[in-house]
Amino acid sequence: MYEKILSHIETNSRINVAELAVQLGMDEAGVMNALEEMEAKHIICGYHTLIDWDKAGIEKVTAMIEVRVTPQRDMGFDKVAMHIYNYPEVQSVYLISGGFDFMVTLEGKTLREVAEFVSRKLSTLDSVLSTKTNFILKKYKDHGTIMAEVPKGERMKMTL
Repeated sequence: MYEKILSHIETNSRINVAELAVQLGMDEAGVMNALEEMEAKHIICGYHTLIDWDKAGIEKVTAMIEVRVTPQRDMGFDKVAMHIYNYPEVQSVYLISGGFDFMVTLEGKTLREVAEFVSRKLSTLDSVLSTKTNFILKKYKDHGTIMAEVPKGERMKMTL
C-alpha cells in the first residue's frame, strides 16, 4: 500500500486525498491514515515545490560542490555531514562514491556569495581536505520534471 501511495505523491504532492483514494481504489480514511503514519515514521520527509527561478525573473545561483574529507575518530561521515547540512545555505548533502566523499548543493544570490560560503565556511571545517565547485548553468530536467521548453509543433524523437 505504501509504495502505491508514495509513487503517486512523488510526482504530484498537491493531489488531494479524495482524488488519490479514487486513483488507488482505496477509501479516503485509509489513505489519510497511511500518509500520517508515513509522515510520523519520516518516510515522507517533506513536500516541495519545484520552481524555475529563471522564468520567475529571480536571480539564483545553484552550485554542486564535491567535498573530500577525512573522517575523524568517533566522528565518521555522519557527523561531518551534520556539520555541513546545518548551514541554511545548503540544500542537500549526499555521501557519494568516487574521488570525493560528499556532494553538497546550495543556492545563493551571486557566484561571489556561493564562493564565499565555500571558502569561509565549508573549506574551514577541520575534516575538509578539498572542495570542487561546479555551478549549474541551466537546468534541463530536475526531480523528474523537464524544465527546458520543447518548441511547439516539434516532437521529440524517441528510440528504443
